[in-house]
Amino acid sequence: MTTATYTEAGRGGTTAALLTEILAVTGRRLRHLRRAPGRVIGVALSPLVSMVMLGYLFRDAIRLPAGGSYGEYVFAGGAVQVALACVGPTAVSVAMDIRGGLVDRFRSLPISRSAVLAGHTLADWLVGMLGLAVVTGAGLLLGWRTRTGLLPTLAAFGLIALFVYVMLWVGVLLATTLRTVETISVVTPFIVVVLPFLSNAFLAPQSMPAAVRPLAEWNPLSAVIAACRDLWGNPAATGGSFPAEHPVAVAAVTLAALLAVCSAVSLRRYRTAGS
Repeated sequence: MTTATYTEAGRGGTTAALLTEILAVTGRRLRHLRRAPGRVIGVALSPLVSMVMLGYLFRDAIRLPAGGSYGEYVFAGGAVQVALACVGPTAVSVAMDIRGGLVDRFRSLPISRSAVLAGHTLADWLVGMLGLAVVTGAGLLLGWRTRTGLLPTLAAFGLIALFVYVMLWVGVLLATTLRTVETISVVTPFIVVVLPFLSNAFLAPQSMPAAVRPLAEWNPLSAVIAACRDLWGNPAATGGSFPAEHPVAVAAVTLAALLAVCSAVSLRRYRTAGS
């Protein structure tokens, strides 16, 4: 029997079968990650460095145009940076699966291709949530506090959780497009280090040079961070740009578009990977 006889929905062509396959792949991935506990530290390390170096050491040296605590301002940038730190490990892992022939082995099994990637991203998302918990704990120790109620606070963390999942699909897209670990290792530091500095993560866009300001204002990262600051009641970057005035709406539309495009393209490329 060939894989052509299998439907994309799974063995029985049902949603239940697809969910079973996703959970099976998730369990396999989590068992692999259990042997590498340093993965959580790797995801949380860059955000922790940003919060400590900028939010704590330089909190009295950097002034916000609209006033407020710089330590609280930086926390949202550090929390969202967790999602960026997840891109590289996921991209490398998927690329290694493709190079190592795992895709060919999956082709011989009655399992849908979408279940493989969905299970992989779900397991990595759980690791990202652990990293977010570590960063949140560190933020509380460094003085971050939410100034709103329980529901807005949870909504902001829910937005970050969604952003983490979207960025995992960005990682899968990088893996299925570049396919080599060496190339991925060159690209991903740009995402983790450079993108936050081209957003409102650490500095208000209005304090940036005029040539860079529009890029920072329309960076999708800026909308997610600004939405979290609004929901937490933390100091926010002021400005007259549309994303600054409507961060929640811009973040929701941007993340939905990114997830739809990245998942669709990744699945199409993954079906032909290794062939």
